[in-house]
Amino acid sequence: MDRSRAGDILKAVAGILVVITGFYLSWNGGYFGLKLLEKYFGWSLTPYTSQLLTMVLQFFILFLLAGTSALIGRLRGDKRAFYIPIITAMRQIAKGNFKVEIENSRRYGQFGSIVEGINEMASELGRMEIMRQDFISNVSHEIQSPLTSIRGFARALRNEGLSAESRLHYLDIIEAESSRLSGLSDNLLKLSALEAGSFPFETKPYRLDRQLREMILAAEPQWLEKDIEVEADLGETMVVAVQDLMSQVWTNLLHNSIKFTPQGGQIYVRLRPVEDGVEVELRDSGIGIAEEELPRIFERFYKADKARSASGGGSGLGLSLVKKIVELHEGSITVTSRPGEGTAFVVRLPQRLK
Repeated sequence: MDRSRAGDILKAVAGILVVITGFYLSWNGGYFGLKLLEKYFGWSLTPYTSQLLTMVLQFFILFLLAGTSALIGRLRGDKRAFYIPIITAMRQIAKGNFKVEIENSRRYGQFGSIVEGINEMASELGRMEIMRQDFISNVSHEIQSPLTSIRGFARALRNEGLSAESRLHYLDIIEAESSRLSGLSDNLLKLSALEAGSFPFETKPYRLDRQLREMILAAEPQWLEKDIEVEADLGETMVVAVQDLMSQVWTNLLHNSIKFTPQGGQIYVRLRPVEDGVEVELRDSGIGIAEEELPRIFERFYKADKARSASGGGSGLGLSLVKKIVELHEGSITVTSRPGEGTAFVVRLPQRLK
């Protein structure tokens, strides 16, 4: 005999015992109850009247017991029904289905905040899952593009009739695409380390104006090649920050300005104190960014269409990395731009970190 069959038999036996107990209680309750009433009120009843009232009282007690039992069963059923939608939703979330939503009706009462919390959790998990899928898709795309170029030009190099000039050109492309892959990997590792809090974050005071001047001079070959005029207004300024990380910020912003500024353009860098810290403005006369694209430029892998066509590569991670580093320093970064008129980035940093 299996457990389910044994359980059914036990339930049936228990039901019979409950019915028998109910009849026993009602029968004795009616008989002794009427005796108590006769004694209390001083009644003098005939045998027929006494028997009739006993039966009425017995049926009344029986119906009272049955009603109480039904009410208890209904309350238990309602309580179970109360939890069913919540349990079902949590099971769906555990299986990876984040498109669940529990209707927050009045019946949940004081537990309405729990229902609302589950709905918010499902919504946030769904958003994170979309971000995860987009991230994997973008990484795959960014890796596949240079790999395709490398594979194609490597095959072209097998051609024995290829001229020396073409061979060198193909090798330059392979080297550039390899550097692009290396930069993508490096930026991903840095972003991951910063978000996980595993990157050493040791601040120290240093001269920010010197750092900016060194970054500008380091990029001199790039802006001279495009005949870009670079103007810097850098007053002596101390700041407390992680110097290596901030070098990454200025390098990314400066290289972006050079990349998207046309031949003979201008770049202006200004460092000045503000009320609660310091402000670095980097403005160029480049191609600019459309207004509808500005809110998204700090997203991972996001590239404005003009930037895609104008650049020779780039992973779309640079500005994400810049924003993360600035926020870790309790600072802020803003951008203003107009197509054809240039772009201006403003980085604000506190002079003393909390």
